[in-house]
Amino acid sequence: MTVYEIRPAVGAADREACFEVHGQVFVAEQQVPRDLEFDSHDALDAAAHVLAVREDGVPLGTSRLLYGPQAADRTGGDPTVGSLGRLAVVKQARGLGIGVALVRAVEDVARERGLLVVELHAQTRALGFYERLGYEAYGAEYESVGIGHRGMRRVL
Repeated sequence: MTVYEIRPAVGAADREACFEVHGQVFVAEQQVPRDLEFDSHDALDAAAHVLAVREDGVPLGTSRLLYGPQAADRTGGDPTVGSLGRLAVVKQARGLGIGVALVRAVEDVARERGLLVVELHAQTRALGFYERLGYEAYGAEYESVGIGHRGMRRVL
């Protein structure tokens, strides 16, 4: 029984719901400074955002897909590659399959836009999660906002 839905994030209320999830997961839980957590790609018109909401509308998770010019700094300018990012699920909703559903929803959006590959920058503790979803790590580990990361990609 699914007690949540995954849907495109549209409008100001959905944007705030995405920010609420980011604040809970990245800022409060992982201690990422707020000014480093939010960027110019957070505008709803700069990326495709997806949102997981409980039946009563409470936000549970979010992710985004950067593509085209917005993703050029992450994809080397390749127009066939999208960048999955900001995947977050609030603590009380983990273990329900929301993270997997959000990744698959972003991949569906990528396919709809004609992309062939999705790349991401995974926290090293999440490598196994993404590997189970078909992503392969590449390159050396690096640090971002004080957390180890590694590049990953999946051909769609």
